Amino acid sequence: MFEERKINEKLRQQYREKGYWTDQTLLDCWEATVEKFPNREYVVDDRGFRYTYKQMDEAAGRVAAFLVETGIRPRDTVSYQLPIWSEFVMLTIACFKAGAVAHPIAMSYEEKELIRSMNVTESRAYFGPTFFYKTDYESRILAVKDQIPTLKKIILLDSVRERQHALPVLREILEKYEPLKKEECVHTLTGEDVAVILCTSGTTGGTKGVMLSHDNVRYSEDTFNKELKLTEEDIMFMPAPLHHATGFHHAVIATMLHGAKIVLQQKYCCRDAIDLMNEEKCTYSMGATPFIYDILRELDTNGGALPHLKFYLCGGAPVPGYMVQRAWKFGILLCEVYGSTESVPHVFVRPEEALALNGTTSGRAMAGVEVKVVDDDGNEVEPGTPGEELSRGPSVFVGYLKAREITDGVLDDDGWFHSGDLCVMDEAGNIHIIGRKKDMIVRGGENLNSNEINDRLEGCPGMGDHTIIGMPDDRLGERICAFAVPLPGNENLCLEDVIAYLKGKNVPKRFWPERLELIERIPHTGSGKVKKYLLQEELKKRSS
Repeated sequence: MFEERKINEKLRQQYREKGYWTDQTLLDCWEATVEKFPNREYVVDDRGFRYTYKQMDEAAGRVAAFLVETGIRPRDTVSYQLPIWSEFVMLTIACFKAGAVAHPIAMSYEEKELIRSMNVTESRAYFGPTFFYKTDYESRILAVKDQIPTLKKIILLDSVRERQHALPVLREILEKYEPLKKEECVHTLTGEDVAVILCTSGTTGGTKGVMLSHDNVRYSEDTFNKELKLTEEDIMFMPAPLHHATGFHHAVIATMLHGAKIVLQQKYCCRDAIDLMNEEKCTYSMGATPFIYDILRELDTNGGALPHLKFYLCGGAPVPGYMVQRAWKFGILLCEVYGSTESVPHVFVRPEEALALNGTTSGRAMAGVEVKVVDDDGNEVEPGTPGEELSRGPSVFVGYLKAREITDGVLDDDGWFHSGDLCVMDEAGNIHIIGRKKDMIVRGGENLNSNEINDRLEGCPGMGDHTIIGMPDDRLGERICAFAVPLPGNENLCLEDVIAYLKGKNVPKRFWPERLELIERIPHTGSGKVKKYLLQEELKKRSS
């Protein structure tokens, strides 16, 4: 299934010669850390679960034994759709032990997205909660299981609600199975084997499966740890979903590589997050802009402090200088990071440079990663000249699963990943993101395809031509704004009408516009493309 991995042979040799890529898998890394730090705490969540490395190793070993008995073979895919729970980490390690490819799924995925992503990955097993936050996940997966031919096992987590059907539950597996012994775990994979498939939205619509090898993930996080000067004494607070590259790479993997600890909060609540970070003495955190925005506002408004928190790594939207200064009032160095699922945060502001740079840049590339800025013809531009950001390095993904044509559109034959983001680079190699070539809206750290959102508006009563743009928002980075031409007699078309239509069509809430602007004509180019920059200017006028 993974034959279409795209790896430049010259780069492969170069990375192996430099020791960037090795024969070491994430299972090898895990076993080395467990042996070195068996009694150090690895995972703590706000539901009361605490695991040392040895305890997590044993629990994951029990799940791995179940997977092997069930018929999961090396390179088979195991899907899991879980909140920010310690069990997410357990299942990830269990996949490594069984030699399976991890396929974490967003909690927001509904029936169509489940069917598509699990069929593309040829998923053999699914783990999910019976119920969580107003959603019946048990009924949802059972409603689609017959449309996923490869799916052989559904396992539920019943900590919120008892199961309604005769399906195995994780609790029983942990009670029944003995952990796989070290020699029984799968050690036949290589660093170039796919370790995880992370789903991401794109300009072509729908979701794509990003294939990341053991080498990709290990190199990225080992280098990230070194450049941030993290040690086993550091404790990370992770408020972001673990199925994102941020949560998966920088929480689950980065911490385990050197014996550190992660603290998880299942549903973000600002004051509770502050209390939890203080209780666990968290030394750093990472997530989208809204998390730190809310924390700083809460500290400003209602008092408190985070005396142990050294820095916060902030992605998903540019970080303005005033926020850097607000954070420093509380002794927190606010550091912007930049990247994507395909080329996980590979550019970042080092904590020691945060105050001097003061929100003017996303930082510079990590060791071993090359970044260049090119014009529309692919030629590298001079510092200070706007262009598209390209990255190349040992952490860059090896392609989209079963989508070679799309892969070739962004990952060229020389190994450069074309981000679609516009930036300016200075003489020191720092880049500043100024916009996107892609039609993406980054809302609270989540990439939303504006074309896909726009398609959902088709057929809305009273609406003629329409388009979607992102509108700046201090907290979320961007929100969704719809521009529409009302049909004759519908000049009073309002946002509530649009929401009612989308709700009636069962469109997920994250795709609902948050502002509606009526306009006489949507500006188009001669080839029919919307001139979104003109709408951005119009929105600025109307907002001033």
